[in-house]
Amino acid sequence: MKRIAPLFLLALAAAPAALPAQQVPERFENLKVLPANIHRDTLVQIMRAFAQGLGVRCTYCHVERPGQEQLDFASDDKVTKEQARFMMRMTRDVNARVSELPDRNNPPVRVFCVTCHRGSPLPKTIDVVLAEAIDSAGVQGAVQRYRQLREETMERGRYDFGEGPVNDLARRLAAQGKTAEAAALLEMNAELHPTSAAIDLQLGDVYRARGDRDRAIARYRAALEKQPNNQMARRRLDELTGQARP
Repeated sequence: MKRIAPLFLLALAAAPAALPAQQVPERFENLKVLPANIHRDTLVQIMRAFAQGLGVRCTYCHVERPGQEQLDFASDDKVTKEQARFMMRMTRDVNARVSELPDRNNPPVRVFCVTCHRGSPLPKTIDVVLAEAIDSAGVQGAVQRYRQLREETMERGRYDFGEGPVNDLARRLAAQGKTAEAAALLEMNAELHPTSAAIDLQLGDVYRARGDRDRAIARYRAALEKQPNNQMARRRLDELTGQARP
C-alpha cells in the first residue's frame, strides 16, 4: 500500500463518487503494475481516477464478454490496457525522478493521469485538435468544432480557450500560405476576444498578405483603437495608407 500511495493520493481524492455500472470482482488477477495483494477498495478508487482523468469508462481498457454482466478484467486483449500499464510505469518513473529535484516545493507537486489528459483519452492541445479538423473537415468545420468544445468542455478546463493557441495556429497556417484558413480562425478568435488588439494586428497582417487592403486597414485601425501605442499597428497602417516615413 505504501508503494502506491504517493502516486495516487491526489487522484483518489479527486475521484468521482459513483462507481461504473460493471460489477467489480472481490479478487483480481493478472496485475502487472499494481501490487498483487492490493485492497479491492483501493484499486477501485485508482480505476475511478484513471477513468476521470481520461474521460473514459472501464470498457476503454477492459474486455466486454457478450452475455456476461461482468467485464473480463484479467484479459489483455485490448491494446489500450497495455498502453495504460506503460503510462502507469512512466508516471511512476517521472515522479521518482522529480523527487530528486533540488529545493523541491513542499508539499511536492506530483504527476497524475489528469495532469496531461485533463479528460481526454489522447492529450491533445486545442490547436492540434483544430489543425486536424481543418485537414478533415475544412476550416469551417474546425470553427464549428472549436465552438462546440468551448461550450461543452470549458468548465472542466480540458483545453486552453484563451486567444493564444488559435493565434499561434493561425500564424503557422499563414506561414504555410493558408491565409484563408488563418483569417477564418482569427475572425472567430476576434469575436470571442473582442478586446484583443493582438488579434486585430494579426488579422491585418493576414489580410495584407491576401491583398485585401481595406480589411487590413480596418483591422490595424481597430488594433490602434484598443491599443493606441501599438507601434507595429501604426507602422503597418501608415504603410498601407501612404503615410509611412522614409
